[in-house]
Amino acid sequence: MMKCLILASGFATRLYPLTLTRAKPLLTYKYRPLLSHIVDKIPQKMEVYITVNKKFENDFRIWQEDFPKLTELVVEDVWREEQSLGATGSLLQAVQDLSFEDDLLVLAGDNYFEFSIPRFLGAYNGKNTLIAVHDTGNRDDATQFGVVTVEGSKVTSFEEKPSQPKSSLIATGCYVFPARIFPLLEKYCASDGRDNLGDFIEYLVNEDEVHAWSFQETWFDMGNEFDPSA
Repeated sequence: MMKCLILASGFATRLYPLTLTRAKPLLTYKYRPLLSHIVDKIPQKMEVYITVNKKFENDFRIWQEDFPKLTELVVEDVWREEQSLGATGSLLQAVQDLSFEDDLLVLAGDNYFEFSIPRFLGAYNGKNTLIAVHDTGNRDDATQFGVVTVEGSKVTSFEEKPSQPKSSLIATGCYVFPARIFPLLEKYCASDGRDNLGDFIEYLVNEDEVHAWSFQETWFDMGNEFDPSA
C-alpha cells in the first residue's frame, strides 16, 4: 500500500531570523501549523512519515501530541544547515532506513496547497513518476521554481530556477514515486545529487518517464509567500 513521506528536515535559512527557533513546517498559517494543513489532506488510511532534524525534533513531537492523526517521525542526526542531507538525500535515507518497498507519495513540508490529494493520486498510472504542477500565468514568476514543459501529461523537460523559463508551468513539491525508481534514486545520490528534488526530477525526465498533473487551486511555497502576520 502506498505510503506518504513529508520532507520537513530543512533549516529554512532564507527565512532567518523567523526560522532560527521554529521549523518552517510548524510556522502558523490560517491559525494552524502549516504541517497540520498538509497532513489533513492525506487519505486517512495512508501511513504518514515525516523527516525532521535533531534541532527541532522536540517541537515536532509536541505537535504530534496535539494532532489527532497518527504520524511517525524520521529523525535525521543533523543539528545545523551544513550537516543537512538535502531533500533528495533525505528521501533516499528514509527509503533505505525504513525499507520502503511501496510506491511513495512525497510532499514538501513547506508548501501550502488546496487541491485534493485523492484526486492527484487518481491521476497516477501505477508506473511513472507523477508531479503536481501549477500554472503561474507568467513566465517571469516561474524563475524561482522548477519549470516544466509537457506533451499531454508527459513531462518533456524540467529546469530548476531557469533565468529564461520555457513555460509558466511549475512543479509544486508534490510527487508520487513508484518503488521501481528507488534504484535510480540511489544511483543519482551516489553522484552527489542530494540537494533539491527538482534536480532529481530533471534526472528522471532524462533517464525514465515522468508525468504531470495540473491543478488550479491555491498553492504557494512558504519561503516565497509567507506573511508572519497571517
